[in-house]
Amino acid sequence: MSDRVLYVLVCGSPIARDVGILVDLAQRDGWEVCVITTPDGRKFVDTDALRAQTGHHVRSYYKNPGDEDLLPPADAMIVAPATVNTVNKWAAGITDTLVLGLLVEAYGFSTPTVVVPYTNRVMATHPTLHDSMAKIRSWGVQVLYGDDVMRLGGPGQNDKFRSQFPWRRALQAVNAQVAADNRVEPGARS
Repeated sequence: MSDRVLYVLVCGSPIARDVGILVDLAQRDGWEVCVITTPDGRKFVDTDALRAQTGHHVRSYYKNPGDEDLLPPADAMIVAPATVNTVNKWAAGITDTLVLGLLVEAYGFSTPTVVVPYTNRVMATHPTLHDSMAKIRSWGVQVLYGDDVMRLGGPGQNDKFRSQFPWRRALQAVNAQVAADNRVEPGARS
């Protein structure tokens, strides 16, 4: 196992079916990967395949009080794909899913975090989404969003852009954040 742990946080989007691509890329870069999904995100992933790929259970729910942690602590996080719902709740500090609880804690731990918001172009016009992304950016989270990152389709049409999802770019961004943090604080673990 690697000494660097990456949490891949997955939301309820059909793009989530391809999260194994990110897991593979991260493992090639030397990360130990843990996948955590929102309850709706879990509907789109193959938990058995991801468990076999990562060696960890795919978590979706808070553990019971007193239960042992099943996953090692995160050194970095990537939220991909991130739905409008998750981005807006995160910006508001809402922790009604395990993914959101981890993201809120990540701020307190100064955990390097990259988010790839993904929705259809109609939902993407809502001003609250843009306000939420600006707020999250102000916390030092790298937000990968816009036509230069990935085009959005209309409602029900995002599958035509599925092969363009920026899994590699998200990983490169988190690797750069971790490298920058290590230059600032040698040997520090977030």
